[in-house]
Amino acid sequence: MGVHAKRAGLLAAGLLFPVWSRADWTLNMTPGVTGTSNDIFSLHMTILWICVIIGVVVFGVMFWSILAHRKSEGHKPAHFHENTVVEILWTLIPFAILVAMAIPATATLVDMYDTEESDIDIKITGYQWKWRYDYINDDFGFFSNLATSRDEIYNRTEKSENYLLDVDNPLVIPVGKKVRFLVTANDVIHSWWVPAFGVKKDAIPGFINETWTRVDEPGIYRGQCTELCGKDHGFMPVVVKAVPQDEYDTWVADQVAAAEKERELTQKDWTLDELVARGEGVYATACAACHQPDGSGTPPAFPALKGSAIVTEDMAAHLDVVVNGVSGTAMQAFGKQLSEVDLAAVITYERNAWGNNTGEMVTPKEVFDYKNQQ
Repeated sequence: MGVHAKRAGLLAAGLLFPVWSRADWTLNMTPGVTGTSNDIFSLHMTILWICVIIGVVVFGVMFWSILAHRKSEGHKPAHFHENTVVEILWTLIPFAILVAMAIPATATLVDMYDTEESDIDIKITGYQWKWRYDYINDDFGFFSNLATSRDEIYNRTEKSENYLLDVDNPLVIPVGKKVRFLVTANDVIHSWWVPAFGVKKDAIPGFINETWTRVDEPGIYRGQCTELCGKDHGFMPVVVKAVPQDEYDTWVADQVAAAEKERELTQKDWTLDELVARGEGVYATACAACHQPDGSGTPPAFPALKGSAIVTEDMAAHLDVVVNGVSGTAMQAFGKQLSEVDLAAVITYERNAWGNNTGEMVTPKEVFDYKNQQ
């Protein structure tokens, strides 16, 4: 009986105080790890205490007036109609308060928008539903995709600590350096947000917005797309890894070498098995969210690839759909998102997976020639 009573008490507490029982919560912002985020926090606290003081004074005077001048004590209301002194005071005092609030706010905004004299420039491009990071100074780039497995999303396995907030390739930056971000989008409006940096910038197709950060502490910092950019909006996390300068230099050298090796792979003589093996990984990252891991799709928005004529018959049509997308549908153009090797691999995989045993393959060189003919 005691156990049942305890369970009933916990259930009642959960129903009466749902916020307390379901998640950790706080009543304030966090300072963050950059000068900008700390300035924003300080500004927030300054404005908060000004509002608290105003509230205490206004309500204090109001309640004092109600109690000390109530009718039961014989007081009669005073009239301030067209009182010049009162009208001047209630104009000048709010004006002075606004000026006092505007000075630190303006200084913080000016600093937030000062993107000059950066040490590193990184172009951030939003796609449905992933980010691409191009390191302009070092001539390489990569996509950053959600790393949370579909088994976690569909509750087939236990959810990890960073559920929906983990990626395969995080953005890497050095600590102590001013990093300028050039933010844009390829398809719809996205928004790149890392709360610990105090940075949130809209990514708009056809426009480039600028922002910057300087991270003082090494670590991994997480954020999300904060624009409603489509059905998988919640599956578009941002992960930034801040590392010491020597570790960053080593990482950049590795990325440059990998990019060069990737370009060389276009000329390699690939076998069917090699392309299928690579294509399985590309499909899982770029295609499975819509067309499902087993190729069954979710019709009518995302048609099945298993047994589909577009996949099993005309190779040229299949190549065109993957490279250029399908206008007016949710099928994106992957010609600029994937390398020639990955395009060839995923097309070959789709033509030979889930029983689509066509035995056909397309080579990276053929994809390269097809793209150059357009």
